[in-house]
Amino acid sequence: MIATLEAELGFALFIREHGKLTATPEAHYLLEEAEAILARIERTKQTLSRIGSLETGRLRVACHPAASGLFMPRLLAEFLAGKSGVDLSLIMRSSDIIEDLVASQQFDIGFAETPVRRASVNQVDFDLECVCVLPAADPLAQRMEITPGDLDGKPMAVLFEDHTTATQTEAAFVSAGARFNKRLELRTSLPGLEFVAEGFCYMVCDMITAYSHVFLGSDQRGLVIRRFRPRISNSVSILRPAYAGSARLEQAFSSYLTDAIQEMQAKTEAHLMKGPIAGIESTTADAD
Repeated sequence: MIATLEAELGFALFIREHGKLTATPEAHYLLEEAEAILARIERTKQTLSRIGSLETGRLRVACHPAASGLFMPRLLAEFLAGKSGVDLSLIMRSSDIIEDLVASQQFDIGFAETPVRRASVNQVDFDLECVCVLPAADPLAQRMEITPGDLDGKPMAVLFEDHTTATQTEAAFVSAGARFNKRLELRTSLPGLEFVAEGFCYMVCDMITAYSHVFLGSDQRGLVIRRFRPRISNSVSILRPAYAGSARLEQAFSSYLTDAIQEMQAKTEAHLMKGPIAGIESTTADAD
């Protein structure tokens, strides 16, 4: 075997003297290179194994404001537990910008309000029901459902004028013949929770904000959620680049996010079906 290798290389690896083999400098160099190559192969095998078990890699997530404060960070922390080799990039942007970031493959996963479909983005849509947020001590908190008639002329907090939930909410009041009193206009629903807690207004809120800050019990302001009728829809989507292959890590988190959204819908629906329960403590207990 040594002679064959020397013939292929074109030079001697050993000096043969008195029945002994003495390695040449070239042989020592070849040994070092071979050991380095074998070490790199072993490291590559270990890296591929970690990739296969989702323990290493990079995840780039762009998230819209409603989910960026609590829902998405909490979810990512759970998903990345025990994955010390995974690097994360998480940014908050408006939904239209997130769509462009995903389409241009700058981010692996986007979580945003549902955009118009386009060829460069794969999306999975979720139709979420908005809920009415109000203080637990408010008499309306004893109702199973809140309607425009219940809020006739009462001060309301809504998102900016051209947002779909704002237009749907105002249209519901008009259709019911109730007076829509827009007292507070917001870019996101989260600040509105403080105003509702202080009795400044009522709010028809997206499910993610309500679930994160009221239903999960992180909110200590004594707020409750009730079903609002007619139904106000807020559709959100998981977005992924259409023209790029997805790594196993991205696929796994997309599935994890899907499960979390469906769990949120199920828990919120179960809570709304139970009817009036006063106080944040009861709300927290339902979430456990």
